[in-house]
Amino acid sequence: MDNFTLQAQLRLEQVNLFTKLKSNHQGYPILQNISFQVFPGERIAIVGVTGAGKTSLLRLINRLSEPTSGKIYLENQEYRQIPTIQLRQIVTLVLQESKLLGMTVQQTLEYPLVLRGLPKQTIQQQISHWLEQLHIPNDWLGKNELQLSSGQRQLIAIARALIIQPKILLLDEPTSALDAGIASHLVQILIQLVQTQQTTILMVNHQLDLAQMFCTRLLHLHQGQLLADKPASAVDLASLQTSLIKAQTQATEEWI
Repeated sequence: MDNFTLQAQLRLEQVNLFTKLKSNHQGYPILQNISFQVFPGERIAIVGVTGAGKTSLLRLINRLSEPTSGKIYLENQEYRQIPTIQLRQIVTLVLQESKLLGMTVQQTLEYPLVLRGLPKQTIQQQISHWLEQLHIPNDWLGKNELQLSSGQRQLIAIARALIIQPKILLLDEPTSALDAGIASHLVQILIQLVQTQQTTILMVNHQLDLAQMFCTRLLHLHQGQLLADKPASAVDLASLQTSLIKAQTQATEEWI
């Protein structure tokens, strides 16, 4: 527990996030009083209707956003005391809409390992391993972003994150652009990763069947608040589905 790079235990204490509005110094609440603790090797699904704060929560954990108030700790070390680059090698986020930033697939996968100064042979071994694991064809390596479908870009972004070998992996709708077979295979790969390397994974996913297959624990966000934090075995999937549909319908009607 003395070295946060080994265990990567995560803790949020009364975290709040507000929009920054010029007319209101506090702004509109996005996340309110969020507190929970995450332990190594947990597989956590984060669910909730559109606008519940799921992606905002992942962005906070990755420090793409800063909390308005409250504290986030990694192995009892406050987030802001950890250099951002170092933090993001330990806590890696894959956004739903991922970009290759003008690079080819090969360059995209190499980039995080080149930054670490790894030998070319080691880099190629890592890339080959994850291409095989994720069933990504070698002929994608020379392609750029415009030559890939949204599902292909999503898979490459996930491969890039896995190549980094983070202790905590944050996934925002990682299966949204994937067909059912590839999505199911990805979930199995992630479960194996947790079992073999004690990687902690927090996944936002609207597909409750995949979320249930994947998770050991479920966080339910609603209107920026943590409505429930339960072991997967204690979740009634049918009731949760009904609750989410009702909440989404109500939210949609409020905007009409």
